Amino acid sequence: MDLQLSGARVLVTGGTRGIGRAIVEAFVAEGARVEFCARTADACLAATDALGPSVNGTAVDVGDAAALTAWVDAAAERLGGLDAVVSNVSALAIGPGEENWRASFEVDLMGTVRLATAALPYLTGSRGSIVAISSVSGREIDFTAGPYGVMKAAIVHYVQGLAHQLAASGVRANTVSPGNTYFEGGVWHQIQKGQPDLYEQSLALNPTGRMGTPEEMARAVVFLSSPVSSFTTGTNLVVDGALTRGVQF
Repeated sequence: MDLQLSGARVLVTGGTRGIGRAIVEAFVAEGARVEFCARTADACLAATDALGPSVNGTAVDVGDAAALTAWVDAAAERLGGLDAVVSNVSALAIGPGEENWRASFEVDLMGTVRLATAALPYLTGSRGSIVAISSVSGREIDFTAGPYGVMKAAIVHYVQGLAHQLAASGVRANTVSPGNTYFEGGVWHQIQKGQPDLYEQSLALNPTGRMGTPEEMARAVVFLSSPVSSFTTGTNLVVDGALTRGVQF
């Protein structure tokens, strides 16, 4: 299927590793031009060099409102507009303590809000798309209950509200909620090494017998971002291999 993304102008936050990196690669494979950000300049440079001339990375802390807005404006100018934005960054602040609540609020939730707000003038002109990465932890009570799960649930609510508010303008807004996603150096790789009992318990919950891959999550994001998905807005697409058991009506 041609996703009609050749020449599309795309922003991705957190594009150097894991799901974010796979999202960038999937857009590039469809012929899109991608600007991404991450916190570390060296990682951005390495990813830019590896991914080729249609990709550009910039060091940005998405918890810094002014820096994030300035990056969106500069990237949109370099690209000549925007067709799709993907809010992917998470503070991964799991556990109690005000510092984790604050980090999750500023990075996960407000990073999404600020990205959408800054990008909206450009997306309105192109009738573009917003996709935010939530998590199955936003709809299930698991070991991330607390700041991480709460903010991931809030992202779904915020984006669904955007979908209704922006529908008349032609801008679509959706979320993707990945299940447990395994990659080298990622959270589940670290848990496998440091908390093997938790890893085995979590793996056993999935009837497929495995965790997902970043590439599987990225395909869902790119489809929802594409013109092929033109009548899909306000949805939360769960990509979890039947991990969650709650029925979505």
